[in-house]
Amino acid sequence: MPQLSNSEIILIRHAPSAAQGRLCGRSDVAANLPPETALRPLRATLGAVAQVVSSPALRCRQTARALWPRRTPRLDDRLWEQDFGAHDGLAYADLPDLGELSRADLAAHTPPGGESFAAMVARVTPALRALAAEAETAGPVAVVAHAGTARAALALALDNTPDALAFEIAPLSLTRLRCLGGAFSVVQVNASV
Repeated sequence: MPQLSNSEIILIRHAPSAAQGRLCGRSDVAANLPPETALRPLRATLGAVAQVVSSPALRCRQTARALWPRRTPRLDDRLWEQDFGAHDGLAYADLPDLGELSRADLAAHTPPGGESFAAMVARVTPALRALAAEAETAGPVAVVAHAGTARAALALALDNTPDALAFEIAPLSLTRLRCLGGAFSVVQVNASV
């Protein structure tokens, strides 16, 4: 894996959710953390980051503590997963069939009482821009968050919200963005260690 540069945001998707098989956006469920020995390679890859920031979700806070046991992550409410409204917590098999949607239509789709992916990207973007400025001045910033948060970062880098939905983001994977004076370049997506 390439060495981290000083001007990077490294997004780490939380460990698998304890609510496997269910859509968990704002549901505050625990993480199903792997054994300590399984986290060592990821810890070594992440090395010394200047800042650790986390979504307030329990699964993210638990993952951050497991990766950096001696640090307290800074919490940022803007990094929460997409709000799936009435669909949140449903088993995947019970989700309504939306039919065939283009990526643009899917990005604009708002579940009842929730937010669209496009709205999530708008919510997350100011946080990512602020973290990018920190990374450029202080060094790499690790962000422990959600698949949707990593996709929102990719939408920002690509300047294309719908196309970011094409990316899969696995639990405990890394998505790395280099920050270049307000612009972003994609270093790595969905990397496992």
